[in-house]
Amino acid sequence: MHIPFSRRLLLKSMAAAAASTTLPGWFVEESLAADRSAPSNKEKPRLALIGCGGMGTGDANSASRFGTIVAVCDVDEQRVAATQKKWPDAAPFKDFRKLLERKDIDVVICGTVDHWHALISIASMRAGKDVYCEKPLTLTVDEGKQIVKVAKSTGRILQTGSQQRSNAQFRLACELVRNGRIGTLKHVDVFLPSGQRGGPFSKAPVPASLDWDMWQGQTRSVDYVPERTHTTFRYWWDYSGGTMTDWGAHHNDIALWGMGLERSGPVSVSGKPSVEMIPDGYTAASEYQVEYKYANGVTHSCHSTSANAWNGAVTDPKGQQHGVKFIGTDGWIWVSRGVLEASNPELLVAPLPSTAERLYVSDDHMGNFFSCVQSRKPAICEPEIGHRSASICHLGTIAIRTGRDLKWDPVKEEFIGDAEANSFLSREMRKPWTLESA
Repeated sequence: MHIPFSRRLLLKSMAAAAASTTLPGWFVEESLAADRSAPSNKEKPRLALIGCGGMGTGDANSASRFGTIVAVCDVDEQRVAATQKKWPDAAPFKDFRKLLERKDIDVVICGTVDHWHALISIASMRAGKDVYCEKPLTLTVDEGKQIVKVAKSTGRILQTGSQQRSNAQFRLACELVRNGRIGTLKHVDVFLPSGQRGGPFSKAPVPASLDWDMWQGQTRSVDYVPERTHTTFRYWWDYSGGTMTDWGAHHNDIALWGMGLERSGPVSVSGKPSVEMIPDGYTAASEYQVEYKYANGVTHSCHSTSANAWNGAVTDPKGQQHGVKFIGTDGWIWVSRGVLEASNPELLVAPLPSTAERLYVSDDHMGNFFSCVQSRKPAICEPEIGHRSASICHLGTIAIRTGRDLKWDPVKEEFIGDAEANSFLSREMRKPWTLESA
């Protein structure tokens, strides 16, 4: 059964009144009745954008429905100038530390490259700001543990930009799975887009508008290579984990949500790249397969899509190239952006009983964040959840890099009996950047 994309439920506060949905009527009514997306305070919070690329400006545009953009910051002066054309009254900054000194800023939108997420989020919370941070929340597992600690000690609100949690179809899929609609859950298949495989690349002069040293931040200092920046930064291990952490922070997050393990993790993980990387080119695995196992016996495969990725294990519903398939003893449910299908259409439409487990309702991810800024209640993708969603992806990249079967303790958040694997849980930070000094 195909259920079309629901703009009304995903972006309720932005959608036209005529938007429609063919989600089950009982689910639509319950979703709207429980909706807590729209903040009602009359005094608009003052917002700052750090990271003026495509995701950052998109997030700021969404956030401007609820607050006023008063400052913008980027290490590329051209990006700051372009962003100021949209918000001409916003003060420009190149160094986020100077921006955080302003006492009139209530909320920080962090849309930087991945390796800056944790440092800026931690520094912002310590400066008394609430934070909306793009996914993946962290570059390493230890960064996530530190974010959770700082959020608790400061009492700040943090929302991770894993916006699929505020999509009605993903929520319905997870509710159905958690309430036994497909019987006992046995396996989860996650398909992610393949990353780029390219190189070798040559160094080039640093653009006059870019502070390359500041862009690199905590990472090792290297010659400027254009492919290391902007969109393709995510294909370098120095700054990200490829599509495993990029799209994985979306779909593996949904896998954990459906399993009811969004505050935990697997007990074992193994992985391997499917193709070799090109010397002097991108370093993050472009194609891969990762296998997880959980204490309850559920298994979870995370594959990159490629010509042979499906291997007959999962059909390719409606041409979708990535998504999540929950497989149980009584059927399966497939969910991706704009698609919700099941082995039997009745699995999707029969109402859940009044005693069913219900999941956190948000139909507007940014709206949910600002509602929580007002109420001081945890956001739908608060620090612990954002951390665990990123961590499961980090575990996958570590398994790919080591090439070994690894045992994981989800409580202690460390590998069992493997010093080399544990060395990947953190990374040496180039001075003066440390998690403690952020």
